[in-house]
Amino acid sequence: MKIPEINSLQMNSTNIAHIGKNSKVENIADVLNTQNSAKESIEKTCKSFQDYLMEAMNTMNSQQMEVSNLQEKVITDPDSVDIHDVTIAMSKARMSLNLAQTVIDIVVTSWNEITTTR
Repeated sequence: MKIPEINSLQMNSTNIAHIGKNSKVENIADVLNTQNSAKESIEKTCKSFQDYLMEAMNTMNSQQMEVSNLQEKVITDPDSVDIHDVTIAMSKARMSLNLAQTVIDIVVTSWNEITTTR
């Protein structure tokens, strides 16, 4: 059901409670079903804070493990690994560890401030 134009704005009624007796309910129901399915698809693709945190921790862990593996290869077979790759991997791992420590410190500080401001 189309509502008459207000200035240059044209509005469509999508709430079933606002539909008049002469309106086609099937079309509005289709619109509402489409909106509900769009909301459900957005909810499925959205990650929670826990998911982002776990993903970041897994990435940091994999970088640490990569450095360990490269260090073992340098010791056992120095010709198979370029020392520059080891240095770059160590820098990446150190940076991700420092970032994780900073985030943890900020979260703990924020939590302490929240609990003491009662």
